[in-house]
Amino acid sequence: MINSTQIRKATKNDFDSVWEIFKEVIKTADTYVFDPNTPKEDLNKNWFAPYMDTFVAIDENQAVLGTYIIKPNQIDLGNHIANCSYMVNPKYHGKGIGKLLCEHSIKFAKEKGYLAIQFNIVVSTNLAAVALWQKFGFEIIGTTPKGFRHKTLGLVDTYIMYKEV
Repeated sequence: MINSTQIRKATKNDFDSVWEIFKEVIKTADTYVFDPNTPKEDLNKNWFAPYMDTFVAIDENQAVLGTYIIKPNQIDLGNHIANCSYMVNPKYHGKGIGKLLCEHSIKFAKEKGYLAIQFNIVVSTNLAAVALWQKFGFEIIGTTPKGFRHKTLGLVDTYIMYKEV
């Protein structure tokens, strides 16, 4: 783990750094539903929309190591459950950044008044993510058979994961 990592709210000044992570993560087409050819301007609606809170993990030099969003899982009568998405710069995989982002999101969800966090689509073959979320107490509450078009494996199952906060 990188000891000096801090997590703070993202600003528009972080846009390009977040884009670099987003672009690297989605280009593999193995963990996220975003088209690998998603244009940069779509990051505004996918990661910086007004209804979501966006955070970045930064090192002592203010370099962005990872990012996450938290938003209501549904509108109106379903807005008491949060939904989150996390991305870590591939150069920093295995350094504990995802763990820090998850810890922060759980704390933030409580502070914001959410009762739980639900991940609507966790790709079943993303074993590291599934194991990390389970370590934090998320349970698989449902499976969508063949819910994801994996770039190399074809159709694979996805999980719905849930945790009360």
